[in-house]
Amino acid sequence: MAKMKFQLDSEQKPTKTGLGMYSKEEEYVSFSEPCDCSGQVEIWLNHVLDSMRATVRHEMTEGVTAYEEKPREQWLFDYPAQVALTCTQIWWTTEVGIAFARLEEGYENAMKEYYKKQVTQLNTLITMLIGQLSKGDRQKIMTICTIDVHARDVVAKMIAQKVCRYTTRHYAFSALSFTVS
Repeated sequence: MAKMKFQLDSEQKPTKTGLGMYSKEEEYVSFSEPCDCSGQVEIWLNHVLDSMRATVRHEMTEGVTAYEEKPREQWLFDYPAQVALTCTQIWWTTEVGIAFARLEEGYENAMKEYYKKQVTQLNTLITMLIGQLSKGDRQKIMTICTIDVHARDVVAKMIAQKVCRYTTRHYAFSALSFTVS
């Protein structure tokens, strides 16, 4: 957080109620609930921390849940950069787990089909970078592209090495049951 937005009174002067936060890249995120910034600084700064955590927790939960409701290239504009990046990684983990489950069920091309999906998603993002974007959206998409390239390479390596089973199931989780605590 680089700065905060405060509620204005009738004379357009800031009150002691925080409404949201700005990143150093100027991305604005509204707090899920207004934040009381009155009283001793050590008290209200803890309120700000609590508001930040609650907001990110709420946005992450919403982002993971909404991921499949619209195309990814549209979905990512609905969420702050940190949330979009984290949710795409959660869904990558989930989708790789699904591909492994399909492999174990005997569907031999499951990982190759997921790889093709990754390439399509990456090409879509690259095409978006050529177009008109705000500075913040461009940075968000470039960051997701960087992570997506790595994720694609991991899947390609698993295909090349003929990995066909996911043996560390205790580390797996499903985005459909994802909660942030």
